[in-house]
Amino acid sequence: MSMKQTGKSAEARPSRQAMKEMRKKNRRQESRVSEENAAKIQTRKQLKEERTKKKPRRRIFPLWLRIIVIPILAAGALAAGLMVGFGVIGDGTPTDVLKVETWQHIIDIVAGTE
Repeated sequence: MSMKQTGKSAEARPSRQAMKEMRKKNRRQESRVSEENAAKIQTRKQLKEERTKKKPRRRIFPLWLRIIVIPILAAGALAAGLMVGFGVIGDGTPTDVLKVETWQHIIDIVAGTE
């Protein structure tokens, strides 16, 4: 078939040399993209390996001990604060704040039964 029969002119189609150049360019771009992807994949694999190689973290102060110690410290801080407030700031004896009779008296005053 001649070019006149197909209705396409020779000027509209790229030459064979131009087609080869376009293919080479596409291959270079594809290889560049695949190299970048390979580098990313390699980096991810290295990070995963590093994570798995790490020794498990051993806590100096274990969680179960924290659950026990923190409420004890909080209660101690509350008692110390009450003793300072009642004995130093107020006019009472600091150890009186730990007696049940003192708290019963305070509750009676607040409730208005006294």
